[in-house]
Amino acid sequence: MRISSVRDFRDHATTLFRSDDPVLVTRRGKVAGVFLPWRDATLPVDFKRELFCMLTAEIARQLKKKRVTEKAVLQDFDRWQKGRRETGRRR
Repeated sequence: MRISSVRDFRDHATTLFRSDDPVLVTRRGKVAGVFLPWRDATLPVDFKRELFCMLTAEIARQLKKKRVTEKAVLQDFDRWQKGRRETGRRR
């Protein structure tokens, strides 16, 4: 796995997109995102589980820090869905 800053990722995105290596993108030393190449469908299951656990823990931490409840997230999602339906925008 390669580690890249946001700036480096932006400046070298085309090269990184052609790579078969996953890229951990950081901002000021903290995880900002993860790029997993689409064609590399053979990532080890253990890696996928670990990544999922890390990401969900970070999301939970940020929601708790901002005092956002699950109910508020679901209400926001419902409002977003309703707005999409009213404008006729669908996938």
